[in-house]
Amino acid sequence: MTDSAEVLWRPTAEQVAGSPLADFLRWLAASRGLGFGGYLELWGWSAEHPAEFWGAVWEYYGLDRVSSYEEVLPRREMPGARWFSGARLNFAERCLAGARTDRPALIGVDERGEPVETSWERLRVEVAAVSALLRAEGVRPGDHVAAYLPNVREAVVGVLATAAVGAVWTACSPDFGIASVLARFRQVEPVALLAGEGYVYGGKRFDRREHAAELLDGLPSVRLLLTVSGEWPDRPGVVTRTWPEPGGEPEFADTAFDDPLWVLWSSGTTGLPKGIVQGHGGIVVELLKSLGLCAGITGDDRFGFVTSTSWMVWNYLVGGLLHGATVVLYDGSPTHPDVDQAWRVAALTGTTVLGVGAGYLVAGEKSGAEPGTRFDLSRLRSVLQTGSTMPPSAWRWVYRGVSADVWLQSICGGTDVCSALAGAAADLPVHTGRIPAPALGVALASWSPDGVPLVGEQGELVVTEPLPSMPLRFVDDPGGERYRAGYFDVFPGVWRHGDWVTVHADGSLVVSGRSDSTLNRMGVRMGSADIYAVVERFPEIADSLVIGAELPDGGYAMPLFVVLTGGAELDDDLRARLRAAIRTELSPRHVPDDIVAVAAVPRTLTGKKLEVPVKRILQGAPPEQVTSPGAVTNAETLPWFAEYGTRLG
Repeated sequence: MTDSAEVLWRPTAEQVAGSPLADFLRWLAASRGLGFGGYLELWGWSAEHPAEFWGAVWEYYGLDRVSSYEEVLPRREMPGARWFSGARLNFAERCLAGARTDRPALIGVDERGEPVETSWERLRVEVAAVSALLRAEGVRPGDHVAAYLPNVREAVVGVLATAAVGAVWTACSPDFGIASVLARFRQVEPVALLAGEGYVYGGKRFDRREHAAELLDGLPSVRLLLTVSGEWPDRPGVVTRTWPEPGGEPEFADTAFDDPLWVLWSSGTTGLPKGIVQGHGGIVVELLKSLGLCAGITGDDRFGFVTSTSWMVWNYLVGGLLHGATVVLYDGSPTHPDVDQAWRVAALTGTTVLGVGAGYLVAGEKSGAEPGTRFDLSRLRSVLQTGSTMPPSAWRWVYRGVSADVWLQSICGGTDVCSALAGAAADLPVHTGRIPAPALGVALASWSPDGVPLVGEQGELVVTEPLPSMPLRFVDDPGGERYRAGYFDVFPGVWRHGDWVTVHADGSLVVSGRSDSTLNRMGVRMGSADIYAVVERFPEIADSLVIGAELPDGGYAMPLFVVLTGGAELDDDLRARLRAAIRTELSPRHVPDDIVAVAAVPRTLTGKKLEVPVKRILQGAPPEQVTSPGAVTNAETLPWFAEYGTRLG
């Protein structure tokens, strides 16, 4: 196998010196008398001394001028950690505190490619108007406000206005099915619903007003419908208001550090989605640290992410406002009219930091795209990649097809913390297939099933010290049983994230997929991502899904399902070449029992392969019991997997 430690990019001395990381290191030396030799030394200190580190983040970003606190970490335990006792922070107020007059706050663009800029002042007065309307219609602190909106300006205004009131935000993208949206929103009983006419995707406009009406039918708690545009019929018992004209000054609720800010949702592919509640203060300090000290975002950046409002990276994107960055919002398909659309939008808007899912980069590589030669990407200095692992060839393609000078930041984390647990660092090189280091403040490790730390071996990804943005609680979990079972059932007092990870001696790491979908042959555990990296390198393979399923008779089945590119045929020769490559580059144990062509790979709406639900279907569970309607793409393939499962054994 090609050496996974191949260096693809190194920062220049000037880039390192000009980074927020370097400035923070200089500040620590001047204010604390602390000297560190670079990111990795700083990380070691931050992981071992969480109170000192997060206290430094608080002061470095000027929060000491906003609020005092009694103690940084009065309860250093999991679950149940408490942060910054006595502190009071409002997320919306902090986002608007970095207002600039020399650049826009937001740039919105859709598939038609007509960017619309929103100034910081316009954003401020629009938040003022919407928050005033919410208050006038009886929305109070602690109430839930739900949004059925795409990635547009009004969604950003909505979350900030909701936070300004002290209410709790939650959102679903309008491409979600009604059943899936109701499965989420019903749990929080929102009093207000924000909705637009619809969304644009793949060159088509989808009117969702009838769907929004269905939502109101299923949400009797809603008293206010706030519409972005269009004509809407009256609903009995619901006050309908149109988007207000901007004006006034926003009033910000006096929210405590642990007051709820928003509810994010798990994928909902294995049952009722979990509502993950996160707080104002935890999100503020986490996104200041993650986006600033780790991802290197400053007020000079234009920060975009190809996302919908349902994916946690949308909330992460909005956090760019905390740094005074211009947030770029794209409403549409990243592959329409062609696979280069996200790069086209980046060039059009002058984006400097672009976030994309791994699947988008893989699609670009497989298509042979060369966006770096088609568009002026000279302002693009960094690409954030997340969502899943990538084959080495896609890493190399970024430097060949996009730019040889771009900083590729592969990050992993998730909805649970609304941030990255691991990612890049301003003074570390980019190696093929490796995430450079754990994130600052994250005491990340790889553990064996017995809780023994591992180096150079695959184990469970754990976090041994609390983080400020860990969930306050789950929705409808008053005793905390679901919360404890979700993260602390395997290693009491230690966060188990649910991913397989290999941590190398140099601090870099490789995430190999979800640990609850691990392949386990004859006692040897293997990550599915290793197989995808080999299989999806073949030009004949557009996508793939490997499942390891324990069978009722005690047997074990490991089929590999492949989606073929146009014109390709899954014949004996291709099967033989796939098996040979897997055997040679991985091991004989990785070779699947069967290789089968399928029409499509079912995925969550955020793009993750549906490994666990398909495993349960192959084991005999009916598809309707393991997936929520509207929560997956290519759901029409699930009955086929059920039929295939009847032949196993």
